[in-house]
Amino acid sequence: MLKKLRLKYLLAFALAAIAAIAVMLFGHDKMPIQAQNQVTKLAQTQPADSTPKTVSLQNAGLQLQEVAQGVYALIASTDFPPASPAVAICNGGFIIGSDSVLVIDPFQTSELAELMIATVKSLTDKPIKYVLNTHYHFDHTGGNSAFVKREIPVMGRGVIREYIQSGKNNTGGVTPPNVIVNSQTDLWLGDRQVRIERVDGHSAGTDLVAYVPDAKVLFTGDMVFNKRIPYTGDSDIRQWQGSLYRLIATYPEAKVVPGHGDVTDVTGLQSQQAYFSWLERTALEWKAQILSKEQVLQKFAQVPDAYKDYKFKGIYPLNLESAYEQFTRSKIIPLIP
Repeated sequence: MLKKLRLKYLLAFALAAIAAIAVMLFGHDKMPIQAQNQVTKLAQTQPADSTPKTVSLQNAGLQLQEVAQGVYALIASTDFPPASPAVAICNGGFIIGSDSVLVIDPFQTSELAELMIATVKSLTDKPIKYVLNTHYHFDHTGGNSAFVKREIPVMGRGVIREYIQSGKNNTGGVTPPNVIVNSQTDLWLGDRQVRIERVDGHSAGTDLVAYVPDAKVLFTGDMVFNKRIPYTGDSDIRQWQGSLYRLIATYPEAKVVPGHGDVTDVTGLQSQQAYFSWLERTALEWKAQILSKEQVLQKFAQVPDAYKDYKFKGIYPLNLESAYEQFTRSKIIPLIP
């Protein structure tokens, strides 16, 4: 189905998962007009004939990294917006156990998911036993169909099925998970344990992380955007901050595979935390100055120097809007210094 879509619509479809082509949740039926205009301009800049003819790691913009023995990450290098819908937006990964494999986040199309499957097969003859969606956004779930048709269980959390079935955030046409995990769950890939845990803050009650104890590797999904401006379209930033505090305390020695950006460690979690703390402090200054949202978007449109080297700058206006709505309008006294 996806490959039959016209390029311009598939681009908008794919960008929706991490950019401002999002339906704002928390009581909003439409995203703010400023963010909508920003994404429209970005989408219009895309070349019409840039889809690679074949799918490979190179032309999908992916780099295979062995993070630990039998634990692999597929790291996406694209900026926002991607040059083509065939270029992977998010990171994926897989964990090889003694008798089976867990796949994490099969990208945004069935073609990229097939590339994931081929990559697994190039490294092991063990079967893929499970697939995990770290949250519902399209760039992490669009490839689910490639696994469901093989009768491989796809796991997700909370209302992920309802969100996808209703087409939230432009997930229409995505195959939803068929196994729901709402509490800490241990998967066993033969003698290798993978711990699935719930976290909150990024994607409206559907976030999960996966930890491999024997390798000390943590797959965070979009709880971490490493040197990328984070997507906050349906976030609760205070909850997100709380989840980051807990992950830092629980996994201080872990190698971290983020949802976007290079493999990192606890410093990647701390950098994400510092960004949100800065955003909150800044928003409280707007509140003290009694600035309107329009004034904020105009006066603070420039990405600060501290983040000038980050990718996904096109998402920055949405961060301003999220901060304004969640902090400047809030009557809650902030709990985070």
